Amino acid sequence: MQDVAFPAFGLLTVGATGWPVAPAAPGGCCGGLPGRARRPGDGVVWWNQRRLETPEEMNRLQQLLDESAAGAGAHLRGIITDDRRLTARQLAGRLQGMCLLVVATVTADGRPLAGPVDGYFLHGSFFFSSGRDSVRMRHLATRPAVSASYLPGEQLAVTVHGRAELFDMSDPASAELRQAMLDHYVPRQGPEFEAWLDQLDAVGARIAAEKMFTLSMSE
Repeated sequence: MQDVAFPAFGLLTVGATGWPVAPAAPGGCCGGLPGRARRPGDGVVWWNQRRLETPEEMNRLQQLLDESAAGAGAHLRGIITDDRRLTARQLAGRLQGMCLLVVATVTADGRPLAGPVDGYFLHGSFFFSSGRDSVRMRHLATRPAVSASYLPGEQLAVTVHGRAELFDMSDPASAELRQAMLDHYVPRQGPEFEAWLDQLDAVGARIAAEKMFTLSMSE
């Protein structure tokens, strides 16, 4: 094995087959490396994710983070101090693979309704999907205001407020979200997941962020 520098994660140990060895921390986004699966013939765990953000998207994300922090109230600024914020590059590096989000939509009578969804951070934005007839997607089709939080533990929190842009998962434009879902679930559930996904009448959503806040605490 040898150590190799990877831009999103720093120095990783690479096994005999050339695949990075994931840390022992348990699954999912920010819990060790995402997209982990046993590679046939290899005794290590491999990493199958990549960061998609372009320099222009990273610049826009950094601007969003800076403007959100500058416009925050005194209470929030007292908690999310400058030394506790993540840069755009740090954030994109942390949000690899599937990140379990709590997404809040708005009912017809103005009540918030929150629930968990599989989120994926692609091109500097959070994406998720659900069935076309789900309560969440029906809300967003008529009232696109949305908030979401990623809170894997006390050490990291990412919160976004904005509007949902919906698209059909059958549309070619959804290819990267679909691939991110396959990268996460096929190693865990096998090819049956892809067959199940393809028969769904699913809708995808991109959160067009108006505000985004990050909080990173040392362990």
